[in-house]
Amino acid sequence: MGSQTQSQLHVVDFTDEAMKPGTDAWLSACTLVRTALEDNGCFVARYDGIGKDLCDSVVSAMEDLFSLPVETKTQKTSDKPFHGYVGQISFLPLHESLGIDDPLTLQGCQKFTHIMGLQGNHRFCESMNEYAKLLGELDHMTKRMVFKSYGVDMQGCECMIESSDYLLRCMKYRTPDMNEKDLGMPTHTDLTIVSIVHQLNNLNGLEVKLKDGEWIGVDASSSLFLVIAGDALHVWSNGRIRPCEHRVTMNATKTRYSMGLFSFSGEILQIPDELVNEQHPLRYKSKFDHYEYLRYYEKEKTKDYCSRIEAYCGISSLS
Repeated sequence: MGSQTQSQLHVVDFTDEAMKPGTDAWLSACTLVRTALEDNGCFVARYDGIGKDLCDSVVSAMEDLFSLPVETKTQKTSDKPFHGYVGQISFLPLHESLGIDDPLTLQGCQKFTHIMGLQGNHRFCESMNEYAKLLGELDHMTKRMVFKSYGVDMQGCECMIESSDYLLRCMKYRTPDMNEKDLGMPTHTDLTIVSIVHQLNNLNGLEVKLKDGEWIGVDASSSLFLVIAGDALHVWSNGRIRPCEHRVTMNATKTRYSMGLFSFSGEILQIPDELVNEQHPLRYKSKFDHYEYLRYYEKEKTKDYCSRIEAYCGISSLS
């Protein structure tokens, strides 16, 4: 089990009013974000955009959502891999989750509530949309800081943000029954560009693997968010950014709720010219089809991220 400390994780304070784009504080934070993602594939964001009232409202909405019959929850399907309902899995009995497509728009949230039969619950739709948009702001800031820290054309960043598809995944972890293991989610890296994970009801369980192999826990708080680099950001950075290996250990004494905002590229990702040089020769095919990569993973189910990325788009795989 990971030790419950995040002193070894980089913390970026987005509540600092002096941290405006272009200021010394912001440029310093950009460097910190880059260092954190290269070292451990993640950082803790201290972000006060989401208050306790909204958190409580989202938790209440999730309680309503997961109390629905399984037959209703399984109505959430998608032609995109890993975007539908996940649950009732024998080797992951504690975990259950549902994904809301296009959650940064009210229309996306309304479509989801209609599928779940919650269209009369206006507060559910409004809370999820408000929450997702605030997480989206953190996602956008992170991407801009990454681009800035590498000296990559910022117009390309705005294109990435505009073309990103978002999935808001509501996650529930029940307490283990007698003789059940406390595994909530096994070790994995995300297939995303960036993931933002929030432990909503102040129950710990999220753990990350540091570059030295040590596992540590991430403290749960309404103002703390774990920003995670996914496989696609590793490819985009020409291998400089390390995907974050993480897991969930369910040792709480009551149901644990968490949320993840996952971003995927709706267009072909390209490795920027600025990230290819003699010290960093091109490691992957310069163009990366994100959804094809998801389909590749769905078919091959290769657990080791190095192996699957190399097999899918590594330069050596082209020979």
